[in-house]
Amino acid sequence: MPVSPVFNPQDALRFLPEIILTVMGTLLMVLDPLIHKRSSYAFGHLSLLALAGALGASVYAYTIGGPAFGGLLMVDGFATFFRVLVIVVGMLTILPSYRFLAQQNAETSEYHALLLFSIAGQCLMAASNDLIMVFIGLEISSIASYILAGYLRDDKRCNESALKYFLLGSFATAFFLYGVALIYGATGSVNLLLVRRAVLHQAGDPILAVAAALMFVGLAFKVSAAPFQIWAPDVYQGAPTPVSAFLSAGPKAAAFAIFLRIFITAFDPIGNRWEPVVWTCALASMCIGNFAALLQTNIKRMLAYSSIAHAGYVLVALTAHSDTGTAAAMFYLASYAFMNVGAFTAVTVLTGKGERFQSIDDFKGLGRKQPLAAALFTIFLLSLIGVPLTGGFFGKFYIFKAALDSHLIWLTVLGLLNSAVAAYYYLRILVVMYMHEPGEAAESAEPLSPGLRIALLVPALGTLVLGIFPTWVLEFAGKSSAIVK
Repeated sequence: MPVSPVFNPQDALRFLPEIILTVMGTLLMVLDPLIHKRSSYAFGHLSLLALAGALGASVYAYTIGGPAFGGLLMVDGFATFFRVLVIVVGMLTILPSYRFLAQQNAETSEYHALLLFSIAGQCLMAASNDLIMVFIGLEISSIASYILAGYLRDDKRCNESALKYFLLGSFATAFFLYGVALIYGATGSVNLLLVRRAVLHQAGDPILAVAAALMFVGLAFKVSAAPFQIWAPDVYQGAPTPVSAFLSAGPKAAAFAIFLRIFITAFDPIGNRWEPVVWTCALASMCIGNFAALLQTNIKRMLAYSSIAHAGYVLVALTAHSDTGTAAAMFYLASYAFMNVGAFTAVTVLTGKGERFQSIDDFKGLGRKQPLAAALFTIFLLSLIGVPLTGGFFGKFYIFKAALDSHLIWLTVLGLLNSAVAAYYYLRILVVMYMHEPGEAAESAEPLSPGLRIALLVPALGTLVLGIFPTWVLEFAGKSSAIVK
């Protein structure tokens, strides 16, 4: 009887994006002492090259699709969507980092290596079909992110953000791991499909409910959903601005990917139990995020609370517990990545050396001194509000439509009211930029570098394309959402 080979070359091809990112991240550290400091931009170029290669590898892996390494990974449309998304977020993070790192006189090789390792972990999370692989990907992404949050070692704010992120993140990861242990004890497996079959036959087992609750706590922390959001404002405010942009989009998208895979796949048979919890968490996230953002004067902290509110909108789609809701969440995360990374990138235009200018009032007169940056920032803010012809509008439209289709009327009404509240603090920035005389920050702002210009234009273009031509992305998301069950 023939024995199947231990190693299948196609498994390596399905895993190729992670291989490229890991190899290049290691290579950057090896090259650090060999490349002269005046050529430090080379590390950014190599990182972009690696991400471009990983992007192509993700698309190629989708064409051959299927399980890899005995079912530990599943390369399908769902995994490919999130792989592409986090890789694009990585590219958009590197572009403004060129000038930022030069302004702060920071080392570049470790920064880009950590960024690549974090993205590799997120890609692994998106493709995981096994809870142990999810945990490994989560740890790879998280450890690199903790270090990135405190990358400017001489800045006390960075040190504080990294320490808080590490301590609270470690607790959240422990909750998740305890949940995985209980799942294994109750079902005898950590494969999501096998866990689903076991749950179908023992849906009344209280251990399953405890395991689901523990895993929910761990994942809710990673997506900064209430009541586990307390870390986000401090970390986003203290971390380097490009890192804040990255943390608000990349890790959050990957965490929602495994959120959807686990709760729509493994725990789908007991969905009626966890739906009230997600409902409450979604509403709390929207209310806490939006009403706390009203009181903020620091723009990074305001965007952090905004991020919490947007996690609530995505949880509305998860509460819908349907293929339509899953597709809406995927589309919204794509739109959110563009508009939020773009918004944080616009903040880097003014922050300056030492990130002195972070107040909302520092943006006074930006429309006169930097009209292009102000105009693009306006697009991102309007999309965050949900104005028509932007990706944010259709993202919210599809999420609330999915909620109505699932008869979540009160959650939809309260979500729409929260969107109206959010309009106030976003529009306040527009008033400051266009209706006030230029302040010190706007007067001293440097001209846009080529990298920063591209980092603003590409997200703005993506935001508008998703708002004007949403069909292709939504259709792909809809087709991909059906396979996670």
